[in-house]
Amino acid sequence: MHWAEDVLALRFIGSTDECKRTVCRTWVKRSRVSSVARRWSRGRLGRGCGYLREEVDDGWAVIRGMYRTMITQDITVDNATELQETGLPTWKRLLDFVVIFALAPGLLVLAGIVALVVLCGSRGPILFRQQRVGYRGREFTCFKFRTMHVDAETDLHRDHATQLMKSETPMTKLDTCRDPRLIPFGACLRATGLDELPQLLNVLRGEMSLVGPRPCIHYEYALYEPWQRRRFEAVPGLTGLWQVSGKNRTTFNQMVRLDIEYSERKNLWLDLVIILKTLPALLRQCLETRVLKRKEAASSAAGMEKPVQTYQL
Repeated sequence: MHWAEDVLALRFIGSTDECKRTVCRTWVKRSRVSSVARRWSRGRLGRGCGYLREEVDDGWAVIRGMYRTMITQDITVDNATELQETGLPTWKRLLDFVVIFALAPGLLVLAGIVALVVLCGSRGPILFRQQRVGYRGREFTCFKFRTMHVDAETDLHRDHATQLMKSETPMTKLDTCRDPRLIPFGACLRATGLDELPQLLNVLRGEMSLVGPRPCIHYEYALYEPWQRRRFEAVPGLTGLWQVSGKNRTTFNQMVRLDIEYSERKNLWLDLVIILKTLPALLRQCLETRVLKRKEAASSAAGMEKPVQTYQL
C-alpha cells in the first residue's frame, strides 16, 4: 500500500480534533486526500473549519491558502509551517494599495490641513505614537494626529473603557463630555476620524488594513474574555463592520460580535461595501455627537439655574 508508506514519511501533527484547530489556523492551498480519508475530509474537516472551502476531485482537495498537505485518517502536513505573515490575503492587500493611491492627492491635502491645525493648536509633536494590540495579539506602533495636550493623563480613559467593557451601555466617547485634555478642534478631528489619517502608514506597512476591527490598547486587551479575543483573528483596520453598524449606539459585546462576524465573513465584496458605507456613517456619527452635546449643554444650563425665592413683606 504505497499511500501508507507516504503517510509514514510525513510529519504527524495531531488527532482529528487537534488537526481541525491546526488547519483552521493554517492557510492551505492544495491538499492531497487519500482514498481512505476522502469521505472524512469532505465531511468532518469541512464542518470543523466552516470558513475553509473544499472541493474534492480525483483525490485532490483545493482549500484556500498556501500549503500542500496529504490527509489520512489523522491529518499530517508535509512542509507546512505556522503562519509567519501578517494575515492579509492578496486581494485585501491589493485593495488597500489601490484605494490609498487612488485617493492619495486628496488625502495628502487633508493631512496637511490637519497637521497645521495640530501645530497651531498646542505645543508638541504633530503625530502621536502608541502601542496597540492587533492581529492575533501582536503589538505594533499605531500612528495618529495628536488631538490631546502633551502628557495628558490616561487614567480617565482607562476607567471609562473599563466601565464600558463591563456594562451594557452604549460606547460613547469621552469627547461628548467636553474632555479638557483635547486641543482646540481636537474633538472635531476625532469625531470625523481625520486624526486617524496617519494610520494609512500602518496600512502600507502591513500592520493594518483599511477594513478590520479597531486595534485596542494593551490594558483593554488584558480585560478581554477568551471568546472576545476572537475579534483579533482579523487584521485591524481604519473602518469596519462595527463602525458602519451603529458604533456609538452599540455596546462593547455587540462591537465584539460584529468584529468576530467580520473576521469569519471577510471577502472582497464585504470590504467594498464597508468602505462605501464609511463616509455616510461618519456624517451620521458627527450629527449624533452634535445633538448629544447640545442636550448635555442644555441639561447643564438647567442644573445651574437656581430657583428664585420670593418673600412677602
